[in-house]
Amino acid sequence: MKRGIKDYIILILKGMGMGAADVIPGVSGGTVAFITGIYEELIDSIKSVVSPQALGHLRNLSFREYFKSINLYFILSVLVGIAISFLSLARLMQFLLVNYPIQVWSFFFGLILVSVWYVAKTIERWKTPIYIFFVIGIALGAIITMATPTETPNNLWFIFICGMVAICAMILPGISGSFIMLLMGKYLYLMAALSSFNLLVIGVFLAGAAVGILSFSNLLSWMLHRFHSATIAVLAGFMIGSLNKVWPWKVATQTYIDAHGAIRPLLEKNVLPANYLLENKAEPFILDAIAFFILGALLIIIFERFFPKPIDKEIDIKQRFGL
Repeated sequence: MKRGIKDYIILILKGMGMGAADVIPGVSGGTVAFITGIYEELIDSIKSVVSPQALGHLRNLSFREYFKSINLYFILSVLVGIAISFLSLARLMQFLLVNYPIQVWSFFFGLILVSVWYVAKTIERWKTPIYIFFVIGIALGAIITMATPTETPNNLWFIFICGMVAICAMILPGISGSFIMLLMGKYLYLMAALSSFNLLVIGVFLAGAAVGILSFSNLLSWMLHRFHSATIAVLAGFMIGSLNKVWPWKVATQTYIDAHGAIRPLLEKNVLPANYLLENKAEPFILDAIAFFILGALLIIIFERFFPKPIDKEIDIKQRFGL
């Protein structure tokens, strides 16, 4: 299908949503891509960057054909949106997360929970194997988000692996790359590398991320095209299983001091509002939580109504790219 200016503006807005989500530890930009209906096209587009067909155009110096084959305008639109969010919303989202954590987490809890329903509707027939894959996804999401950080080496080979794993997490719905770095024991190490401009560590990490996203996108694309219903069921389950990461009421069990000298939670446990009041000596804002939960849910309902996404998974990717 051909896209117009309005379509690309909408893509930029979706990219902004992805960028805003990536700013928040525990929320993945992949979740927003999944919710907004661009997930499969995003995976296919990333995969196509080094596809044999695209590389053939490069070898022939046919740059125009190469750009068409990789869905360049789609990729650029999403990247522009992500960049806008990072530049304009990063500080705002961090401010909101620090000062209004219950409201922010409640909003994302409602947004993700309701979006699972719409994602699950794209599966035409729910058979027993699909339910099994759905449960597997829930279990995987819960296990990963409840895991505790471990001590790991600072060798460059491990930093390369961290880059590969983190970028894969970022394009998976439900899990953020920063949270995976925390589990791998490298979150603080990489934050320190960024603060000190350790170009060697940063470069090795980015190299791993490049290898990871290109290889993992190929696997995901193959699974989505060959085993669509099973893959969507796993991803939808993954989103539900990871909801404990965005539970609004948390109590810090371990803290760290960030680059600005502020005390931040490193490990947290989920509690009920009454326990939150007792342990944190802070207002649980139950009514606020309910209101922002409903707001997040309504946002998905409104988005689905005005920006419906195609559910025909047999559409040829070339037709989708407008080639």
